[in-house]
Amino acid sequence: MRRRFQIIGLVLAVLGLVFLVAGGVAFAKSQEGYRSLEKFSAAQNVTLSYDEEGRLIDRGTPEGAQAILDMLRNEWGYPVNEAELDPADPLVNTPTEYMYQMATIVYHVRHGEQTVVLTEDVEYDGQVFPAGEYTITPIEVGSPERVAAGLGGYWTDFDRLHPIEGPARNQAWSGTVHGLVAELGVGTTTATMVQLATALAGAFAGMGLVSLVAGIGFLWVARGREETLVVIPTDTRPEPAGV
Repeated sequence: MRRRFQIIGLVLAVLGLVFLVAGGVAFAKSQEGYRSLEKFSAAQNVTLSYDEEGRLIDRGTPEGAQAILDMLRNEWGYPVNEAELDPADPLVNTPTEYMYQMATIVYHVRHGEQTVVLTEDVEYDGQVFPAGEYTITPIEVGSPERVAAGLGGYWTDFDRLHPIEGPARNQAWSGTVHGLVAELGVGTTTATMVQLATALAGAFAGMGLVSLVAGIGFLWVARGREETLVVIPTDTRPEPAGV
């Protein structure tokens, strides 16, 4: 029995050490990724704006920031983590901050105005568009159902062959906008993976610590004195005479 306890204890202790080392390596790698992401964000100097009361603002007002957060939560379904919106650290380097910055760009693209100038009359789909200047707001572009639901203005909502919507789409959804959105999407994914790696490092370390303690416990028990089990009969009455 003692030998078995020793084997089990030794195995658990070794596994515990392996998990602890794996947790340490995973944590070190996650911190390397975080530092790299931090330096990349600092090099770009992209920060969020807060007022004197520590409220997130957009173009000078907390209402503007709230509208963007509402789109991020309700329209995109992103679980905003308010703790990651820290006025003491305005640098964009957390998943929520990256997603908020992405939503800021998209929000202003959809709510901005685009002006298209026709130098001559154009007929399209049975309708004539006289020469002149046209101003449209992207969020009002799209199918009636999407516009009514406040979902208009995305890239796919524009009719690229339309004499007004086609040029307006290229103006609103420029290559710069697409590039920034893609870059921020990569930042969101990277920051999320760093957080996941840190959590996995903690899980490995926790499992290793439990296994190591259990292994040491088994080894400690196995070092105790091995006792012999003595069976004491429960019926000690003498046998009847003449049996």
